[in-house]
Amino acid sequence: MQEPIKPRLSPVLPSDWGDAEQDAMSAMPSARDFVLANWQKDPRGVNGLGVMLRHPLATKAFLAFNNHIAVANSLSKRIKELVILRISWIRGSEYEFQQHLVLGRRFGVTDAEIERLQRGPDAPGWEALDADLLRAVDELIANACIGDATWTRLSLSLSTEQLIDLIYTVGCYEIAAMMFKTLGTQIEAGVEPLPAETRARLHANKRTTS
Repeated sequence: MQEPIKPRLSPVLPSDWGDAEQDAMSAMPSARDFVLANWQKDPRGVNGLGVMLRHPLATKAFLAFNNHIAVANSLSKRIKELVILRISWIRGSEYEFQQHLVLGRRFGVTDAEIERLQRGPDAPGWEALDADLLRAVDELIANACIGDATWTRLSLSLSTEQLIDLIYTVGCYEIAAMMFKTLGTQIEAGVEPLPAETRARLHANKRTTS
């Protein structure tokens, strides 16, 4: 197992947010409000946002993009979370994967699907659309392009806006995975860790497969 990067930057905690951090977080009000209301009893997201806030100006721009993906995305919340979980798994981003396990389950991704997505789009049991969504993630990460066959099949079920939001969702959370892994972002205290076997497979660090 390849061990994750040790912490390189400490997060800026909400108690230390000044004007620049508050201004950056104004680009994603739902995340800001959740963290400010809950961070001392439910710290999920505090460390991820906190390391990003070491550069408030850039983070404000990113969070404006992220806010579209989180709030105005034309994809269903379940599809969005399925896609994010696959990106996180491929990239070995433990922080991102852990955060979106909670959201994925909330929006209808089952435990069986969480296990199956770790094996990719060709694992038995997927509905055809779900398999092609995961295949699109893999193709975008491998080649920066959804292949013709996958695009054609997805186009039968998704609108033009949804297809574009699919690409944007992958891109947004690809950036987030890079950020969290490179900066060694730590899971917040009190958040249940991944099972040891799952964590070992996550950090096997295969680029485009499970």
